[in-house]
Amino acid sequence: MKAMGSLIRISTHEVETLQKRLADIVDRRTHAELKLAVLEAEGESELQNARADAEAGWYMAGFREGLKLRKAEAMDAIDTLALEEAGARDALAEAFEALKKYEHVAENHRLAARKEAGRRETAALDELGLRRAGQR
Repeated sequence: MKAMGSLIRISTHEVETLQKRLADIVDRRTHAELKLAVLEAEGESELQNARADAEAGWYMAGFREGLKLRKAEAMDAIDTLALEEAGARDALAEAFEALKKYEHVAENHRLAARKEAGRRETAALDELGLRRAGQR
């Protein structure tokens, strides 16, 4: 029974570790998505500046090329983090399944031990009843 308790503790620790890892990945993905939104807002702002000032329009082509590259990097990061998140979710689901299996086995063991204790108590009481009946 001690071994089962150890397996449950280890499995619980693994689940907690995977939950922290998943939370970190989600935070990084959210940050990358926020970065992409900021880049898009910068692009809109620069477009407005170019419309208002003819000289700023000369720099717009270079800015757009740089913005396109930075957006592509942000999109790649988001895609990579989405795949990493999916893998982390799968690993977490497997760890939860393992934990539930260990908990189920431990519960079955507790129920079997309780049933055996009840059987022994019933047998002891039956024996005590037979002794008393034999004394009369």
